[in-house]
Amino acid sequence: MEHIGYRQNTIIVGLILLSLMSIGFTQLTFADEKHEVAVTILPQAEFAEQITAGLDFEILVLIPPGASPATYELAPRQMKILSRIPLYFKLGSGLPFEDVWLGKISDLNESMVIINCSKGIEILSGAHSHHDDQHSTHHMQDPHIWCSPLNAMIIIDNMVDGFVKAYPEYDTLFLKNAHSYKQQLENLNQEISKLFEKKNSRKFIVFHPAWGYFANEYRLTQIPIEIEGKEPRASSLRVLIETARSEEINIVFASPQFNSESARMIASEINGEVEFIDSLGKDYINNMREIAIKLAKAMQ
Repeated sequence: MEHIGYRQNTIIVGLILLSLMSIGFTQLTFADEKHEVAVTILPQAEFAEQITAGLDFEILVLIPPGASPATYELAPRQMKILSRIPLYFKLGSGLPFEDVWLGKISDLNESMVIINCSKGIEILSGAHSHHDDQHSTHHMQDPHIWCSPLNAMIIIDNMVDGFVKAYPEYDTLFLKNAHSYKQQLENLNQEISKLFEKKNSRKFIVFHPAWGYFANEYRLTQIPIEIEGKEPRASSLRVLIETARSEEINIVFASPQFNSESARMIASEINGEVEFIDSLGKDYINNMREIAIKLAKAMQ
């Protein structure tokens, strides 16, 4: 009888352990379930990671660090991953990369849901003077919508909408995470506003005109060297040098993704120096803060 009772107890204990293991396995599978989404640039990856914090999401960034959004071509490995990804967050603001590749991506994966991150953002014309003898002006769409903390908040709202529609079971966490991060962005906006509020000179020279939205937000004027992806002519460079001298500008800003030779030449002519600022840095808040500090220091 004792032997039978021992066997019964062993069976019961075994069933309990199996039940607990089953529960634990179910919970582990749910927690470890990985979701894949795609974004165009690194700042969007930062936003996506903030929104999905606490969940297992893998973010595919189409334009890798150091690559130019004007010239980058997707690798076969990226195309293979895109063929299975269910959700893609495009900027939707006229970035050359998206103009070239978005149709190909859609054809590759017809079931992919594509979210427009620029919804609700006023797209600037990107009108810039050529700085030549004719002072001609071209009007082009400025795709750099993320280069403004206030625009970043709108981008995040659009991304949250996309995440909630695709994964409604996580809606509460998405909204909570987004609210927390947007508060940090509002604090950043206030910090940057204070940096420029007492500046008399509000102009800066930059090689690639990525800072139109930033300049618009904080009442600054960017003077670009590159226009529509083209290097300046000799006459344009002369005018830029004269402008820098008259405005007492001694810092020329460049981007790591673009050739900085023209920026260095202008800096040499005005006895100034070149500072690098990266509009595609991933650590968005710290990157934008550092950029704002550099710009503010360059102004009187």
